[in-house]
Parts: sequence; structure tokens; C-alpha cells
Amino acid sequence: MGFSLTRSLPNLISLARLVLVPAIISMISAQRWKEASVVFVVAGVSDALDGWIARSFNLRSELGAYLDPLADKALIVSIYVTLAIVGVLPATIAIIVVARDAMIVGAFMISWFLDKPVEVRPLLISKLNTLVQLTCAALVLGAKAFDVATGAWLGPLIYLVAALSLASLGAYFNGWIRHMSV
Repeated sequence: MGFSLTRSLPNLISLARLVLVPAIISMISAQRWKEASVVFVVAGVSDALDGWIARSFNLRSELGAYLDPLADKALIVSIYVTLAIVGVLPATIAIIVVARDAMIVGAFMISWFLDKPVEVRPLLISKLNTLVQLTCAALVLGAKAFDVATGAWLGPLIYLVAALSLASLGAYFNGWIRHMSV
């Protein structure tokens, strides 16, 4: 089966999102907030777009099942770590976001090494978590880009990101523990 641009479109969009990650990180590091904000929104929209195209036109693929979440995680983890490094977000939230993803990937790898692979399937809580994480990052970048005070909304939003990240981790671990017969 050869390469088909149409069949590969969702995967190409995911790859483009991966390519945007270093650009966004570079812009944040240089405090080019408006550019970082615009490119981040483009990356976020690409996440919705590739999924919609794959579902609507039955273009799902095994590669896409891995590539899309990899692009999401690269974007989210990189953004949270970079925003913490430049002092815009507390390090604690970056640690929670990174630790959640590292633990889930670690569990999947252990399953694979033990020849009991877990099906890659996002949970509803995980989709909500990703949406809130992306929204928080977009709002923070937008606030920096347009010099808007984060004031009263940032604290509760960070707590929501932390709570959803931990709830999502718990849901994945619960399924993983049952799958592994621990």
C-alpha cells in the first residue's frame, strides 16, 4: 500500500503539530508572546482538525493512534515546562502535567514489555484534561501576548488542571491495574 496524501492527511497534521512545538518553545523563551500565542492556537486547532478528519472520513490508522497523542503530549508537556521555566506558571503544575504523562507512558511500556499490551484509547476524562490543559496554556499565552492580568482566574484554572490531570492518571491506572491483573 503506497503513500496517499488524502489517507495520510490526519497523520501529516499531527506531524506538523510536532514540528510546531520547538518553534513555540523558542518563541516563549524569547518572550515573543504574540507569535507564541498564534502558533499555539494553530497547533491546538490542528489537534481538533486531525481528529475530526480521521473520524469523519474514516481515515483512522494505527500510526495515527500513536502519533496524535504523541503530538499532544509533546505540545502540552513542552508548553507547561517552558512556562514554568520562564516563571509564568508555577513549577508544581508543570511537574504534575509531566509526571502524569510519564507515568502513563511508563505503564504502557511495562504492559508492552510483559507482552500484555494495552489498547491505546483515550478516556473521556483524558480528553477533558487535554482540553483544559490546552485552554489554560492558550489563556496564559494570550494574557502575556496582550498584557492582560491573570488575576483571579489563573489560580482556580491551575487547580482545575491539576485535579483533572490527577483524575485522568487515576482512571488510566485503574484500567491498567485491572488489565495487568495486579
